[in-house]
Amino acid sequence: MGLVGVQENGNNEMGLSLGGKNKYTRMDSQQLTNDDDSFGDDYNASEHHTQLQRKKTTRKYVFACSVFASLNSVLLGYDVGVMSGAILFIQEDLKITEVQEEVLIGILSVMSLLGSLGGGRTSDAIGRKWTMGLAAIIFQAGAAVMTFAPSFQVLMIGRILAGIGIGFGVMIAPVYIAEISPTVSRGSLTSFPEIFINLGILLGYVSNYVFSGLPSHTSWRIMLAVGILPSVFIGFALCVIPESPRWLVMKNRAEEAREVLLKTNDNEAEVEERLAEIQLAAGLNNTEGKAVWRELLSPSPELSRMLITGIGIQCFQQITGIDATVYYSPEIFKSAGITDKSKLLGATVAVGVTKTAFILIAILLIDRVGRKPLLYVSTIGMTVCLFSLGTTLSFLGDGSVGIGLAILSVCGNVAFFSVGIGPVCWVLTSEIFPLRVRAQASALGAVGNRVCSGFVAMSFLSVARAITVGGAFFIFSAISALSVRFVYRYVPETKGKSLEQIELLFRDGYELHGSREVQLGDVEHLVQK
Repeated sequence: MGLVGVQENGNNEMGLSLGGKNKYTRMDSQQLTNDDDSFGDDYNASEHHTQLQRKKTTRKYVFACSVFASLNSVLLGYDVGVMSGAILFIQEDLKITEVQEEVLIGILSVMSLLGSLGGGRTSDAIGRKWTMGLAAIIFQAGAAVMTFAPSFQVLMIGRILAGIGIGFGVMIAPVYIAEISPTVSRGSLTSFPEIFINLGILLGYVSNYVFSGLPSHTSWRIMLAVGILPSVFIGFALCVIPESPRWLVMKNRAEEAREVLLKTNDNEAEVEERLAEIQLAAGLNNTEGKAVWRELLSPSPELSRMLITGIGIQCFQQITGIDATVYYSPEIFKSAGITDKSKLLGATVAVGVTKTAFILIAILLIDRVGRKPLLYVSTIGMTVCLFSLGTTLSFLGDGSVGIGLAILSVCGNVAFFSVGIGPVCWVLTSEIFPLRVRAQASALGAVGNRVCSGFVAMSFLSVARAITVGGAFFIFSAISALSVRFVYRYVPETKGKSLEQIELLFRDGYELHGSREVQLGDVEHLVQK
């Protein structure tokens, strides 16, 4: 018995059928197949209307589940955005040093790695859904402590709690969405957490601007307190969204998994096939007695390749300096020559608007163009913008031209980030790992992401003081150039394939039977557009 959509080739090896009959290959081919079936000899107008209604209902349901699951990501984005401005008032109110400022900002990312590590095992134990609820509760506690903190030490306690909660939320949302989404729209739906991170960043910037006129003792506390509000909506979301069908299968709750699949798939006939496919994958992954962490620490060659891809892309997302750009945008613009505090915060709002707007482009293209082309555009564009920013800050001084180019370079960097590596890295890490290790392997990727984020956030000011702000961005540009090579060498295209099929991509060193045919087809599709 083989996986659905899998066939044996002439060499008795398992291969994938990537022609037009494979229902996992492309959205447009599936559409044509469905249309042919619907308008055949047995065409029935009433049945066709019912099928269309079911498809609309299913898409709305999956969309709503993806939105609700992504609400935790607003918390991370809001914290990143609001701290860039709140830190100016915290410095004034609590009289903290520059080193304390770096630690205060970076500790959230460092502690979130603990949440990410614990989130993998927790989500396997209590489920994806309730792990999201736990994340919201822990963050709420941290936000409340920060709001009423009378000193730097108490503020740090709140940041630690908030970081752990964010770590849980960041790793589980993409995994959950990937496991409930239909294959043809999985990429765009799994990108939702990145949309909400960007939305949170924008809200944080706006909050800074709105409350900046209040006394310094009050303003930063209100800015941080507003971050509690999204957690209230998460409580409502838990009453609406279902548990992941793949997790239910892992827990031998196949009937409940079938009910969820019936709600998230518009083709009833396909539900049984998908359920059998998930059960087969879970059975294959459970045949070995090794514990998950032992398997991750001594992985097979194919799992090693998956880990290199998943952890590598997560690290490159952060080590290219996006958090330095977002957290310290007021410092960057100050180096470019902007001195007025309200103008500094206004410029950061422009960065937030750009970052949020361009993520929508990625959502529209990720399931049409594919993951890898977006990564190429993103990493190459970021390399150019980071080099441009370094050049501007180092050689053009603080005149109007320098200020304009600095703002343009920062906005360009966050735009290219949002178009590709921002959302795509979360999509990849949620879909490339086998079911048995998916949650905890994704957690490892999130840990790499958070470690790099914390390293950048906690060292940027010190590095900038040692080699100038422009010099720091030359380093980020060089690292971004390396990420282009990494994408070329280690990242396969996963567009249009089921989660179970994607496992086969890594069995022969990223070589997939018929992959050239798919790539040529994609090129022809783009040329026609």
